[in-house]
Order: sequence, then C-alpha cells, then structure tokens
Amino acid sequence: MEVKVGKITHFYKKIGVAVVELSEPLLVGDTIHISGHATDITQKVESMQMEHQNVARAEKGQCIGMKVNGEVREKDIVFKVTD
Repeated sequence: MEVKVGKITHFYKKIGVAVVELSEPLLVGDTIHISGHATDITQKVESMQMEHQNVARAEKGQCIGMKVNGEVREKDIVFKVTD
C-alpha cells in the first residue's frame, strides 16, 4: 500500500538531490515511491536534510532535501510504501 507524503518542488540535477514538500511525516529508513509523468522510482530514504542539517524525521509542512536514485521532476508525487 502507498500513502502520499509529499511532492517534489525542485530537483538539483548535478548533485541528484530533490526538495520534497511534505504533507505527512517521513523518517529515514522509510521506503518511498516517486511517481510522475516520466518518473517511477522506488528507494529507501538514506538521509534527509533541512537547512543543511541531517535530520532523522521531518514533519508535515516541512521541506526536506534528499538524494534520489534517478531524475525526478517538479510536481512528481512522493508516496511512502507501507506493508
């Protein structure tokens, strides 16, 4: 099952980092699925940053940066994969 946790607001192609605006909390270790018109990536959240500081948990309404395993686009939807 998948639960929507946010959307991509920016992607830094050179460093492979996406900015995600969260609509639900997200933890390091969660498995996410990024889906969009030309995007289909499933990966584990290895690390997240807010204001250039590593965080283990981010809450609804916050924006985080995280490494992604591929190219994503603005407005792609981020889902948390649950059992």
